[in-house]
Amino acid sequence: MPVTPSAQAVAELAPTGVLRAAINMGNFLLVTGRTPSGDPAGVSPDMAAAIAVRLGVPVKYVPYARPGELADDAEKGLWDIGNIGAEPQRAAVINFTAAYCEIEATYLVPAGSSIRSVAEVDQPGRRVAVTARSAYGLWLENNYKRGELLQFDSADAAIKAFTDEKLDAYAGLRPALIGLAEKMPGSRILDGQFTAVQQAVGTPKKNAAGFAFLKDFVEEAKRSGLIASLIERHGVQGRLSVAPPA
Repeated sequence: MPVTPSAQAVAELAPTGVLRAAINMGNFLLVTGRTPSGDPAGVSPDMAAAIAVRLGVPVKYVPYARPGELADDAEKGLWDIGNIGAEPQRAAVINFTAAYCEIEATYLVPAGSSIRSVAEVDQPGRRVAVTARSAYGLWLENNYKRGELLQFDSADAAIKAFTDEKLDAYAGLRPALIGLAEKMPGSRILDGQFTAVQQAVGTPKKNAAGFAFLKDFVEEAKRSGLIASLIERHGVQGRLSVAPPA
């Protein structure tokens, strides 16, 4: 049976009469382009549109260049749902559903590196570059303990430091690392992952009824094949995977 939102859930998630969906434009797997009207296109915007259809309201996209900026606005009344990676720091102000899809995060090491496994990166003396406030960067902030984690405002800045300062590794999403490795002869992407970035639907803490609906909707979307169909539609198979049931 399709999940039916309560009147309270609709009121919480569409207080202005539309579903204002905050979209992280920085994730190239979840936002793969723009529509002719200029709206974001991809798995994440389509997921928001499907939620709006179930609520019976139009969707309005609220684009953000970075996920950290999206999270910063959680309590400002600027958006109703936010599609970003679920991380403990963000959960302080946002209630997240279980993930609807996942992306592997791992390391790129330079030519000639002796590092052969993910476990070898977090060791004394190792220096790792990462984009600050990315979902995988937040995970490393909590879990990278022995080496030195160097955080940068953008991926470009992190990559420049990785190459210019001869750092030991650059942390990123595997699909992005593939393209980067092709430009760096001899560099290697390590097998395995240090985490999987779990893309979820979040809503401000105050929206209790809305959150209950979103949790159930996400599980339905995974079970029904909706997420799989969105991944196929936008050509990101093999780079994005449907998350397991909650």
